[in-house]
Amino acid sequence: MQVLHIHQKDIAGGAAIAANRLHQALLQQNIDSRFLVSRKETNSDRVSVIPAASRTEKRIQRFTDSFGLTQIHLLSTFKLKHHPVYQSADVINFHNLHDGYFNYLAIAHLTQTKPAVLTLHDMWSITGHCSFSFGCDRWKIGCGHCPDLEIFPPMKRDRTRWEWKLKQWTYKRANLTIVAPSRWLASVARESPLFQHFAVHHIPYGIDTDIYQPLDPKHCRSRLHIPKGKNVLLFVATHLQEWRKGGDLLFAALQQLPESLKAETVLLMLGSGSVPEIGIETIALGYIQDEALKAIVYSAADLFVFPTRADNLPLVLQESLACGTPMIACDVGGVSDLV
Repeated sequence: MQVLHIHQKDIAGGAAIAANRLHQALLQQNIDSRFLVSRKETNSDRVSVIPAASRTEKRIQRFTDSFGLTQIHLLSTFKLKHHPVYQSADVINFHNLHDGYFNYLAIAHLTQTKPAVLTLHDMWSITGHCSFSFGCDRWKIGCGHCPDLEIFPPMKRDRTRWEWKLKQWTYKRANLTIVAPSRWLASVARESPLFQHFAVHHIPYGIDTDIYQPLDPKHCRSRLHIPKGKNVLLFVATHLQEWRKGGDLLFAALQQLPESLKAETVLLMLGSGSVPEIGIETIALGYIQDEALKAIVYSAADLFVFPTRADNLPLVLQESLACGTPMIACDVGGVSDLV
């Protein structure tokens, strides 16, 4: 059997890492697994690249974006049915379909002759534009009158009702099975009017516990050149300044610590970008893809702090849990599945 995963990227970012871990697990079970992506970031011969937008499609995009409808300019998505990796696949596994690389109107066309799974990494597939609704329930009634068009992926005009209706149109003609990694997102999917005729399954992300396991904290701190005798806090996000991940909440809280505690504390950070001066020692390791090194980072920490404002089933919490590092996080989305 051959499984084809369709996603923006093959490795960078939480959803891509989750998809890649599934890909690797399938290969370990002798299942032929392949990727079709917009941006290839590995040298794997099992990863093929979706052709870039043509000049005509870019002109269409300028019109559709200005009108307020995104993600529907790529006519070439319909031609993926003729791509060799699509034709040889037995099962299609769609992952994140936003980010401007895929026309969701083609879902019905691409699932006419092959069974397909849609793995939800966020809420975008059931809303009129946003990847997380932050408490807004308008996705239950068809969206429209959107309270925040700036939520990723942003929309220039409020066409959320139109996008919701277009998704409804294509889903009615599609052959999909829905997979949600968290209990929360599975519940949301079952409640969505768009998914009423699809089976929804709750299947958590997998993690390699041969890599992510408790390691000697002293050895790990020595490897990372962390000063002895410090309380080590850890914060992890692909982009440290991403508002949704709540780094600003953590930094503001740390600034309020008494000076005596600041002197005893070091903040260890994984992710790209810089942070403001917060009055305590910080060690920024940047964005790291090496999983063995990430396990060392988790094991070096006394406490992993994750004040996320919205999330599905955060991989970073899985990784911290597997490494035996205590965690504190906001009770949103699927966080309570892990904390």
